[in-house]
Amino acid sequence: MKLIADSGSTKTDWVCINADNSIQPVEAHTVGLNPFHMSDDEFRQVLVRNLLPQLGDVEITDVYFYGSGVRPEVEERVTGLLREVFPAAQTIEAHSDMLGAARALCGRTSGIACILGTGANSCVYDGRKIVHNTPALGYIIGDEGSGAVLGKHLIHDIYTGVLSQRVRNMFEQETKLKLSDIIDKVYRQPQPNRFLASFSEFIHRHLDDDGIREMVYSAFSDFVNLHLSRYGRPELPVSFVGSIAWYYQAQLSLVLQTLGYHVGTILKSPLEGLITYHQDS
Repeated sequence: MKLIADSGSTKTDWVCINADNSIQPVEAHTVGLNPFHMSDDEFRQVLVRNLLPQLGDVEITDVYFYGSGVRPEVEERVTGLLREVFPAAQTIEAHSDMLGAARALCGRTSGIACILGTGANSCVYDGRKIVHNTPALGYIIGDEGSGAVLGKHLIHDIYTGVLSQRVRNMFEQETKLKLSDIIDKVYRQPQPNRFLASFSEFIHRHLDDDGIREMVYSAFSDFVNLHLSRYGRPELPVSFVGSIAWYYQAQLSLVLQTLGYHVGTILKSPLEGLITYHQDS
């Protein structure tokens, strides 16, 4: 039985595929398994104490792990940890969440695959591997179009007067936040990127406001112009995975089409596409 994992910063979703390619009614969930932030022992303990009890007596023959922080230089380390827990598995692979997104979105055909969630990333995929990737750089100096950057723009535009007083009043009434609270969350508390990304819900609720709508279009245009245009492959379909891409797909599609790109698949989560990919393997 194949075990597939989609691991983000906060949680990991696991699903099993039977030998006949049917989906085993076993779904498991653990905390995010990022090797960049976790020691080997922490990583191993999550697998042993949290994952295995959920799997029960299921016999695992193959493991395919896709996760944030799984850079090429740590793939062997993650594979080794998985091998300790699943010693009978014939195949164990560990890959980046970017390759997972590409396989989920494009399958075995070429295309441009993108992640637009709390953060942002993109690549050119040839149907087998990533052949070109512009670095994501994180929300402070990159991540254009992401939830964190949308949130950052919202706060900037509200408190510098770019957006109307009406928007500011709605924001403060709905979030119950003062500027001092926001400064504390961004500069003194952990995970400010997630805090900023949480404002994407407010943005989405108020897309009828001209200023907010233009801010969203500008953010997606930045993503296209600063990342996708670098690939020089406008003939390839552009596909997306992630909550921002999913909930803002109308606005995102309009920007892409206006700038001369063809929109491919948009998924909220890569797991469905990864199941299809590995059912065909």
